[in-house]
Amino acid sequence: MELILWRHAEAEDGFPDAKRALTEKGHKQAGKMAEWLKARLPEDARILVSPSVRTQQTASALVKDFSTVDALAPGVDAQAIIDAAGWPRAGGTVVIVGHQPTLGEVLSRLLVNGNDSWSVKKGAVWWLANRKRGNGAETLLKAAITPDLL
Repeated sequence: MELILWRHAEAEDGFPDAKRALTEKGHKQAGKMAEWLKARLPEDARILVSPSVRTQQTASALVKDFSTVDALAPGVDAQAIIDAAGWPRAGGTVVIVGHQPTLGEVLSRLLVNGNDSWSVKKGAVWWLANRKRGNGAETLLKAAITPDLL
């Protein structure tokens, strides 16, 4: 299985949090990352998106057809994201468009079995893969990229 964690691009400040929209810079970040992903994603990748406006707008730069999943909303715990993705047994490729600090917590848990929250820049993608190794399994980091590097 491959899991892609994509943090929403830059959003406006404001309240309520769920209604915050992307800034002009955020739209550019989302567009750059979407182009990078389009060249690499398999056609059957599943795209799961938080219900917040900023994540919906970020995902829309990639595809118009994605699934909104309430379990990916701001403030959920890392296990909710892992469960929504079906990691590591679901197979295929799953893209999660979500929020900090939860995405950083997922990365810490999956890559080093930790409980910390790693920093994930706005608009960044972290691409993980799971593979069997002997009698166990391991998580591989395939890519970590920010929009400013594209």
